[in-house]
Amino acid sequence: MPSEPLRLAVVEVTRHRPHAPRYDAYVQTMVARALGDAARGGWVAERLAARDLGADALLRETSRADAVVVLGGEDVSPHLYGAQGGYPGEGPHDVVADEAQIALVRRSLETLTPVLGICRGHQIVSVALGGTLVQHLHDESGLHRTGGVPADLSMTDHSVAIEPTSRLAGVLGKTAVVRSSHHQAIGRPGDGLVVVARAADGAVEAVEHERAPITGVQWHPEDPGADRAQLPALLARLRHEALANRTSVRAA
Repeated sequence: MPSEPLRLAVVEVTRHRPHAPRYDAYVQTMVARALGDAARGGWVAERLAARDLGADALLRETSRADAVVVLGGEDVSPHLYGAQGGYPGEGPHDVVADEAQIALVRRSLETLTPVLGICRGHQIVSVALGGTLVQHLHDESGLHRTGGVPADLSMTDHSVAIEPTSRLAGVLGKTAVVRSSHHQAIGRPGDGLVVVARAADGAVEAVEHERAPITGVQWHPEDPGADRAQLPALLARLRHEALANRTSVRAA
C-alpha cells in the first residue's frame, strides 16, 4: 500500500452551465459517478473545472495529482487541430477549457502521470499531442448517438473491438459493449498514440500512448446506464499505473 493516499484529479469543462440546465443536471450525475467510483476504488479524488480555473491555475491545482481523468463536454475548438468551424452539428466551444486541459495532458506526458480521457477528454488527449478530429460523423444508423433528443436521452449502446495485445484488452477483454453519445471522433491520432479499439463503422473508440500511461476512450463508462464494472476497472488500471509511477519516481 502507498504511504499516502493516491490523489486523482477529475477534470471537467466547467462546474455549471446555467444556459443548459437539463444538460448540466445530466453532467452532474456523470461527474458524481466518476467521483463515487474513484472514492470506492481508494482514491482521494478532487473535482476541478478547466474553464473556471484556466491553464495556469489548473496546472497548479493538479501539480500533486497521481493521476488525471479528463471528462466529456463541448466540442473541442477547431483551430486547435488545424480546422475551421461551420461543420454539421457544431456545438459550442470553450477555448479556455481546451487550452487548460491540453496543457495538463502535455505536462502529464512529460511527468508520466497516468491519464484517462473520456469522450471529449479522449479527443483532447489526441489534440494535445498533435492529432486531428473527424468534425462530424454521418451516423445515420445511430451507432454513436441517438439524434434529435435531449443529451440525457441520446446515449446508445454498441460493441467495440479491442486490440488483443493492448493494455485496454487486459482490462475489458477483446470486445466490450459501451455506452456513448458523440458526433466527433479522432481522425489522425496524436504523436505516440496507438488506436486500440474501433466501432463497427471503423470509428476510433480508444487510444493508448506507446510509452506513457495515457489512455482515451470515446465512450462514457461513467454514464448511469453504462456497464457498472467498466469504470471501476479502468480506474483500477489507472491506480496500478499511478502506483508504478510513484515507485519509479521514488527510486530515481
